[in-house]
Amino acid sequence: MGLSMIDLHSHTSASDGQYAPREQVALAARAGVKVLAITDHDTVMALAEAREAATELGVELINGIEVSCAHNRREVHVLGHFVDPSNAALLDYTRRLVTERETRMTRMIERLVAAGVPVSLPQVQAIAGDGLLTRPHLARALVESRVCATFREAFDRFLGDGKLAWVPKQETTVAEAVALIHGAGGTATIAHPGSSRINHLEFEEMARAGLDGIEALHRDHPPTQRELFARWAAEFSLCVTAGSDFHGPKVAPDREFGAISMTPAQLDALARRRS
Repeated sequence: MGLSMIDLHSHTSASDGQYAPREQVALAARAGVKVLAITDHDTVMALAEAREAATELGVELINGIEVSCAHNRREVHVLGHFVDPSNAALLDYTRRLVTERETRMTRMIERLVAAGVPVSLPQVQAIAGDGLLTRPHLARALVESRVCATFREAFDRFLGDGKLAWVPKQETTVAEAVALIHGAGGTATIAHPGSSRINHLEFEEMARAGLDGIEALHRDHPPTQRELFARWAAEFSLCVTAGSDFHGPKVAPDREFGAISMTPAQLDALARRRS
């Protein structure tokens, strides 16, 4: 593998991203990304369309997913790479999450309406389109209704953990997520450990659960954090991965394709960890 941009974390309109899978792959290609993972939240719906586009554009596509988990009473995310999107257990999980997310969104909107906030389920569904219903879709509805000026304000006032409209998810543990991903033939990496506030002891616990990698090179991590997580990866014999966590400028304007990459050697090391 020659020199190329490698981005193992991105989201399409199948979850909470802005762009359809085909358009997203084209954007990545134009930014110089040669190896791209589509890692939508709790779904593999985008992968077939993305693969068609990747083949046409000469981009190597890695099948991915980002599994939402609960750990020590807070939400963390586990990235699955190289997964088989036809795996029965993985598909059962994604189908269950569709129903759970719809129920959760209904309850969140009910809490907002009870507090006098003008938002509705049809409004959020129109924003989500065919994708899973997620908090960023609800945040976008609050911004479009001028209840909030930004996504950050929507989460700080209403949607963040413990806020007015917060409704807990059905809990999946990190160990369960790792087992699910391994069962689908993939590798399991903890996503954006800095923003998830994951400490050294928790990394040790996750490594014992079978974790394969740490997304040390995340768009939101300053250099000091990247160096720290790389040291912890070496300590626990885990791989280092990189991801822009691209969602599109309407959702996350500071996360751009081409802004971060990992080395081919790091990608090869992760690929060798496949179950």
